[in-house]
Amino acid sequence: MTHSEIKNYRKIYKDELFDSVIPFWTKNAIDWELGGVFTCLDRTGKIYSTDKSGWFQGRCAWTYSHLYNNYGENEEWLAIAKNCLDFAEKYLIDTDGRMFFQVTKDGKPLRKTRYIFTEAFYVLGNAEYSIATGDKVALERAKKYFNLLASVCDDPDSDPFKIHPKVYPETRAMRGLGLPMILIDICNTMQQADSDNAKVYSDKAYGFMKDIIRYHYKEDIKALLEYVGLNGEFMSEISAGRHLNPGHALEACWFSLREAVRIGDDELIKAAINIYDWSMECGWDKEYGGILYFTDVFGYPPEPYEHDMKFWWPQNEAIIAALMLYKHTGDERYSKDFKMMHDYTFSHFPDREYGEWYGYLRRDGKPTQPASKGTVYKGPFHLPRMLMLADNIFAELENK
Repeated sequence: MTHSEIKNYRKIYKDELFDSVIPFWTKNAIDWELGGVFTCLDRTGKIYSTDKSGWFQGRCAWTYSHLYNNYGENEEWLAIAKNCLDFAEKYLIDTDGRMFFQVTKDGKPLRKTRYIFTEAFYVLGNAEYSIATGDKVALERAKKYFNLLASVCDDPDSDPFKIHPKVYPETRAMRGLGLPMILIDICNTMQQADSDNAKVYSDKAYGFMKDIIRYHYKEDIKALLEYVGLNGEFMSEISAGRHLNPGHALEACWFSLREAVRIGDDELIKAAINIYDWSMECGWDKEYGGILYFTDVFGYPPEPYEHDMKFWWPQNEAIIAALMLYKHTGDERYSKDFKMMHDYTFSHFPDREYGEWYGYLRRDGKPTQPASKGTVYKGPFHLPRMLMLADNIFAELENK
C-alpha cells in the first residue's frame, strides 16, 4: 500500500465513523429519560421496538468510552457511556448474579439466555469507562465479572452461574469457541484498566489462546472449529461438529494476533496467520463477494438457514484482521485482501441517505427488506470498533 493510499483510506474510515455511524446512534438511540440505549432501529433511525438489548448496554458503553479515550474528551460521549452502565447496573443483574439478555424499555426482565455474553460486554464497558474516568467502582465491577467469566472458562464443572448446557453433556459433551475468544479481547482491555495486575490478564489471555489452539485449531482439515468435543475431538459425523463461523474465526485471529505480537510469541503468530488464511478460503464468497455467515468444513449444507447471507460484522472482522496482518508482516497479499473487502463492504453496506450500515444482506448483496440498522444483536459496536481500529492502524502505517 502506498503512502497516499494509506492516507486516503484513513480519511474514508474516519469520515465514516464521525460523519455517518456515530451521529446515527447518538441522535436516534440514546434513552436519556429511562436510561440505556435502544438498538432496534429501522433504516431511517426510527425505533421499531422499545425492548432493550442487554448486550448493548455494555457494548455501547465500551464504544463511547473508547471514543473518549482515543478522540478527545467529549463529555457527551462519556455521559452516554455512563447512562448505559447505570441502566445495566440498575436493571440487568438478576438475583443469581446472571444478567438479562433483554429487558423492557424501563428495565423489566424479559429474557435470560444460557450464553454469558451480556456479562462479557458488561466487563468491557465498565473496564473501558474506568480507563476514561478512573472510576474505581466501574473497575471493581469489571474485575468481579471478569473473574466469574474466567472461572466458567477455566473449569466448567465449578461454574458459579450453573448455566444449562447447549446439549445434554451426558449425551454429548462439547466446548465452544465463543467464550475463550471474547476473553482474549477482554484481557486486553483489563490490562489497561487494571494496570497494577496487567501480568495476571496477560497470562490469562495466553491461556485462552492456548486453549483455542489445543481444542479448536485443526491443521489437518485447515479449520478453526466452532464446536468440538470436550477434549477437542472433531465431531465429523454431525453438523455442529463441522460448523464453521468465518467471522468468529477472523475475530479470534486478530484478538490472538494482537496479543501474540505484544508478547512476541512466533508460534501463536503463525497460528493466527493460518486461522486467517483458512477462514478466508472457506468464508469468502467467490461468486458474489463478501464473507458468508456460516459454512461446513466438508461443504455439506449448513444447518442455520441464514448461512449464505452477508451480515455486517464478519466483514468488519475480516477488515481488521487483514489490516493487522499487513501492519505486522508488510505482506502485500494482506493489503490486496483488505482492498478486496473494502471495495465489497463500502459498495454494499453503507446507507448514504440515512447513515450507518445495513445489517443484513442476501447472498447477492441486496439488503433484506424492510432494511434495518439495528436489532437486539446489532448496535453501536462491531462497525464503530472496526472504523476506530482501522483509523489507528492507518495512523501507524502513515508514520512508518
